[in-house]
Amino acid sequence: MENILKALESEDSKEKIKILEMLVDNDNPEILEKIISNLNDDDIQVRGEAFSSLILNKNKITDYLIRSLRSQSKNIRGFASLVLANRNETFAIPEIMKLANDESGMVRSCAIGALGHLRAQQAKQVFLNSLSDSNIEVRKSALQSIIDLDIKIDSEKIKEINAENDAEIEKLLLKIMK
Repeated sequence: MENILKALESEDSKEKIKILEMLVDNDNPEILEKIISNLNDDDIQVRGEAFSSLILNKNKITDYLIRSLRSQSKNIRGFASLVLANRNETFAIPEIMKLANDESGMVRSCAIGALGHLRAQQAKQVFLNSLSDSNIEVRKSALQSIIDLDIKIDSEKIKEINAENDAEIEKLLLKIMK
């Protein structure tokens, strides 16, 4: 176990990736915490492998993931919400909803996307409020979730959103107006 922990703390990305690939069925708390901490690694491949390892893990690791939603790291908060969504952890919805007001736009966008993926009808107001977010990616995530969940928005809000002059938003709005 000490060798695994050392490898997960290593500066060598290839070594970390190799170890992370092998840890998909691990339920050791120390190792799980290290895997989660690798969601904040500088190397995108390491982050991706940590993400995959957590999604594929069949053990009961939800509590660790929910705790990580309160991490100091925006990467860990955002990616943990997406891991929970990909694991279909619906009882994490209330905790993920809290991230819709996070200071980081990236975290808010991940949280809104996670809630949409989880088909969280109870987050309807969160999606609607997020249409006015200062971050365009949050607004896009909210709009996609609104479409996926068939949530109705009034024509005034559609006009307001359409004023963005963003091609991706315009495509999404076309889906609503059908």
